[in-house]
Amino acid sequence: MLKPLGDRVLVEVIEETEQKTAGGLFVPDTAKQKSQRGKVIAVGSGKTLDNGTKVAVEVSVGDTVHFAKYGGTEVTLDGKEYSLFSERDLLAIEG
Repeated sequence: MLKPLGDRVLVEVIEETEQKTAGGLFVPDTAKQKSQRGKVIAVGSGKTLDNGTKVAVEVSVGDTVHFAKYGGTEVTLDGKEYSLFSERDLLAIEG
């Protein structure tokens, strides 16, 4: 498994199953937008401030998060797609 450093978070993107328009039409795969939700798989130890104080990451493994549309770096582990984010690219926690 990959262990993120600092304030980075490894997220498994949740693929949206099927999308419909308000009128009930199904959106084809080629027109779907990339999901902006994911499940936290691993977190780093936190950010180190200039004075040496360590600030823990606010999310935990298992949390479902929403993230910035163009944020993160895509990584592949054992044939599975993940995204690696800085904590500042995460927008919210569900729940």
